[in-house]
Amino acid sequence: MIIVTGGAGFIGSNLVQGLNARGISDILVVDDLSDGHKCLNLADAHIRDYLDKDDFLQRIQSGQHLGPVEAVFHQGACSSTTEWDGRFVMRVNYEYTKALLGWTTEKRVPFYYASSASVYGNGTVFKESREHERPLNAYAFSKFLFDVHLRPLLAGIDSPVVGLRYFNVYGPREQHKGSMASVAYHMRQQLHTGNTVRLFEGCDGYGPGEQQRDFIHVDDVVAVNLWLLDNPQVRGIFNCGTGRAQSFNEVAQAVIAHHQRGQLEYIAFPEHLKGRYQSYTQADMGALRQAGYEAPFLSVEQGVQRYMAWLDQRA
Repeated sequence: MIIVTGGAGFIGSNLVQGLNARGISDILVVDDLSDGHKCLNLADAHIRDYLDKDDFLQRIQSGQHLGPVEAVFHQGACSSTTEWDGRFVMRVNYEYTKALLGWTTEKRVPFYYASSASVYGNGTVFKESREHERPLNAYAFSKFLFDVHLRPLLAGIDSPVVGLRYFNVYGPREQHKGSMASVAYHMRQQLHTGNTVRLFEGCDGYGPGEQQRDFIHVDDVVAVNLWLLDNPQVRGIFNCGTGRAQSFNEVAQAVIAHHQRGQLEYIAFPEHLKGRYQSYTQADMGALRQAGYEAPFLSVEQGVQRYMAWLDQRA
C-alpha cells in the first residue's frame, strides 16, 4: 500500500493519477475534506481507502496496524501563504510532519514530503543550504523549520527520506484552492468573464508583469516524485523547479495565445503583499541533477498549453 497525504488536494491528487497510470491502485488517501469540493479531484481515480488526517494521525500515534506500507508521499499541509495563525500552521505543517517522520523512520518506510521554495524568501540564490533560507510568512517558516529539524537526522535514518522544495506549481486539479490557485488558472478565469488578463504593476525593481518565477507543471512534479520511488538510494532535500525563471507576462501571453484573444492590464500592487512577496525565483537544480534525475522540464509555453487544453476538455 502507498499512502498519499493531501491526496485529494492539488499535487496529491495528481500523484494518485500518476500512480494509477503505473497500474497502482492500492493507495490510502489521507486528507481533510471539510471542503467537500476536493473530493472531485478523486472522482476519476482508483484508490483503496480514505482516512481523515486526524484519524490517520491518531492511528499511527497509537500504534494501530495499517498493513504493509510501501511508501508515504506527504503532500498534506496548510498551504496558504497569507495564513497568520502561527499555532495552527505549525501544528498542521510542522508537528504533523514530525510525527510522520518518526513513524516512517521506525517502520523503515520511504518518506517523501513536500517542502517549499518559499523558505528562500526574497533571496537571490535558491540553493539547498541554510545561508540562503529566510522565510517571510508562517507557512514558509513551518516548511523551513521541518527541513532544519531533518538535516541533522538524515545520516542516522536507514530508510529513504526526501524533501522536495516545490517552486510555483500549476496544472490540473487546483480549482479548489481559490486565491492560492496558480496565476495561469486565474488568468483563464479572467478571460472567461471578460477579455482582460490583469497582472500586478512593477515592484522590487521589476517592470509591470516582469516579476519572474520558476513555474513548474504538476506533471513534472509527479515525475520527480515517482522517480524518487524508483530510486530509494536518493536521500536529502532537493529543489523541485525547472531551473528557469519566466515572467508573469510570459504566462499571460501563453494563456492568451491558447484562447486566441485577450489583452493585458496592470493593477496596483497590493499593500498587504509588500515585503512578503517573492518577485524572483529560479531553482538551482544542480543537487537533483547530480542525484541522477535527467528528464527535461516543460517550459511555461509548453506547460500552460497542456494545462489549458486539459481545462478545455473538462469545461
